[in-house]
Amino acid sequence: MAGMNPNGKYAPFIQTKLETRDWPSKVITKAPLWCSVDLRDGNQALVNPMGIDTKLAFFDLLCKIGFKEIEIGFPAASETEFEFCRRLIDENRIPEDVTIQVLCQARDKLVHRTVEAIRGAKNVIFHIYNSTSINQRKYTFNKSKEEIKQIAIDGVKCIRSCLSEEDRQHIRIEYSPESFSMTEIDYALEVCEAVKETWQLLPGEKIIFNLPTTVECYTPNVYADSIEYFSKKISERDKVIISTHCHNDRGTGVASAELALLAGADRTEGCIFGNGERTGNLDIVNVALNMYSQGVDPELDFHNLPEIAEKYTQFTEMEINPRTPYVGELVFTAFSGSHQDAIRKGMASRAKMDKNALWDVPYLLIDPHDIGRQYEGIIRINSQSGKGGSAYILEEKYGIILPKAMHPALGEIIKNAADKAQRELKTSEIYDLFVNQWLEAKGNLKVLDLAETHLESKGAVETSETTLCRGVVEWKGEKYTIGEKGNGPLDAFASALKNTPAPAFSITAFHEHSVGTGNDTSAIAYVQITCEDGNQYWGAGKSTSVGRAGVEAVVSALNQIK
Repeated sequence: MAGMNPNGKYAPFIQTKLETRDWPSKVITKAPLWCSVDLRDGNQALVNPMGIDTKLAFFDLLCKIGFKEIEIGFPAASETEFEFCRRLIDENRIPEDVTIQVLCQARDKLVHRTVEAIRGAKNVIFHIYNSTSINQRKYTFNKSKEEIKQIAIDGVKCIRSCLSEEDRQHIRIEYSPESFSMTEIDYALEVCEAVKETWQLLPGEKIIFNLPTTVECYTPNVYADSIEYFSKKISERDKVIISTHCHNDRGTGVASAELALLAGADRTEGCIFGNGERTGNLDIVNVALNMYSQGVDPELDFHNLPEIAEKYTQFTEMEINPRTPYVGELVFTAFSGSHQDAIRKGMASRAKMDKNALWDVPYLLIDPHDIGRQYEGIIRINSQSGKGGSAYILEEKYGIILPKAMHPALGEIIKNAADKAQRELKTSEIYDLFVNQWLEAKGNLKVLDLAETHLESKGAVETSETTLCRGVVEWKGEKYTIGEKGNGPLDAFASALKNTPAPAFSITAFHEHSVGTGNDTSAIAYVQITCEDGNQYWGAGKSTSVGRAGVEAVVSALNQIK
């Protein structure tokens, strides 16, 4: 077998040389400035790009979530993009505290068209970019470093020439050396310094330098090194906002963004649920809720994440992978038996605590309720599931609280059924299996008629009560009249069965609880019997009478004997 050998075709990434690193010892303690690029970067990556009405609805959703900076599109790219920008402005759809961001290449014609698109907007970030990477300089532009830097300078000059002094009061600039991840770090700094000098910051104004992993080509620690290096080397650092825009080509976009924040980044661009070109952009929901899980306010509102996900799917026609952190259908689901048991125990203990008690339920990073998820879906049952998961579902969904010792018997039944079905079992199927196996167990024993009489006897010290059980049962098709006394219905019935061919047994465990409320309240009893041969069987019975529920449980247990 030949296998895979790069054979010199691929070179390792170039390390950023830092004398000392500060970021490894830091932690994230506050939210960054967030900028959603769903309407631009996310939209351009869709098979069917969104129409204006859909983009307007998406914009409203992003505002509701709490984004204060939203890249709305590339107005010079098409009439649709231009009209969308104008509708937001002309129809007064932009909240006072929200800044729109528009993207434009460093080309004069496009700059003029973009300035026309944003006229009248109260708060705007003009995002200008040109590619600076080695391979883009080599293959796309065939230009030198100086020529590429001049493109950036000329683009900024063009923006300045189009703006009045009044315009400068509400229009800020963002510059991206596109493909920063594949650009020599000192050259990227050189270009950004030239852009800042050309823009000539006003008093109190800050410039945004967006440093994208346009193609994610190295490990997150190297990106963090480059961000810290840039942060330490750029002049007038207090007048600079360092922004990240991470793609996910290596599958580590979230990690890159998080380490960049440790390294000094102030701002994070991305999309909700990671939409974007190729493998997608940074998933802002993921990063924000990672912060939340560590006790940091993300300053974005995802308390109803399923609704946001539903609208996202509607707007983009994109599906969300069921394993996507926090939002995927299966992320709060356990199939493993040991996981199910730990979750069930943790949740049971949690129910007795204050709702704001420190969250430490095993396997669940955050409380699903905090983001609008429900507990019903936490446990899912297939052939890999254990005994605890099925018991948890019966308890949470149907109020059936099986004794711990009965869980293995239930687990075996459910596991065999799931293995036979070769799929996950529905909640209703788990309940039906329990009912068929125990509550409606069919077997050798049938009760045809049963009555009980309560007898009181007064002694010298206290009064005791005895129950007389009389009835007719059928064992393997033969009828038997029974009758016996006991200290209760269950004891009397068990004693009466000794006069039939049914196997001799003793009751070695008994549990009961009520289920339902009001007039619908019933009792469920669970009985374990031990036969003379040492074999043990569980049974369950349900009745409006506690005593009769116990009798039904004994019948159920005997009917497990084959």
